Amino acid sequence: MSNFESHIYGSKPVVVDFFAEWCGPCKLMTPVLQQVKEAAGDRVTVLKMDIDKNPGFTHRYSVQAVPTLIIFKDGQVIWRKSGVVPAHEILQYLNTVMS
Repeated sequence: MSNFESHIYGSKPVVVDFFAEWCGPCKLMTPVLQQVKEAAGDRVTVLKMDIDKNPGFTHRYSVQAVPTLIIFKDGQVIWRKSGVVPAHEILQYLNTVMS
């Protein structure tokens, strides 16, 4: 099991940012995800997944546009959204699933 998989199969929600270095809107997600991490603290894990360096995961989760955010819990996709997503929207959803 990869390090990525060990995170997403845990009971703590994991926000995964599927991004590409060449993607302008992806760069806008970095401060947003920092806000999410600061607000949620240890109750959530935030990971970044470069689609060009990890085509297997990109294909497995049908990521066709970047940025795409996927929230996993217990190995299941529980939320996903493509495009730039504001921190309050991510946190609003996370608050419903964080223990």
